[in-house]
Amino acid sequence: MQIKKIFELSGFIIFALLMTFSTQSCTNNLIFDDYKSINNSKWHKDSIIKFNVNSIDTLSKNNIYVNIRNNKTYEFSNLFLIVGIHFPDNYQIVDTLEYEITDSDGRFLGVGISDILENKLEYKTNVTFPVKGNYQIQVQHAMRKSQNVGGLVYLNGIEDVGVAIEKID
Repeated sequence: MQIKKIFELSGFIIFALLMTFSTQSCTNNLIFDDYKSINNSKWHKDSIIKFNVNSIDTLSKNNIYVNIRNNKTYEFSNLFLIVGIHFPDNYQIVDTLEYEITDSDGRFLGVGISDILENKLEYKTNVTFPVKGNYQIQVQHAMRKSQNVGGLVYLNGIEDVGVAIEKID
């Protein structure tokens, strides 16, 4: 009986080590990854989610992603975002972006094993941070219903908003 428990335990340890190594190899190039929770899964139109990124590497190329975790109460097939980068030297880039959240049959595109799905949305590719210092990435939703000029006050179904930056090899 003791030998069986030892084999079960050693199998579990090997599995845990393999999982650790496999997740580390996927994130070796991850230089920034942060999420902010949305209160009650209701993202207010005036709520600007801010991420501070301190860059000291002015040479490497990077990909920037906006990560959205939504639950199944999200009622749209797409998502409009206003995303900005504020540089240490006061230069700014602001983009209005549209992402698909569901396929043509209305099934959510995100990945997950529960009611919360994660969408990794490509924002900028092959970019450098040319100035050392603090960069601020800001994300705000810009959703509105058809024929509604004012936009939605609350966007329901958004659990978390995140930003990830991956260094390109």
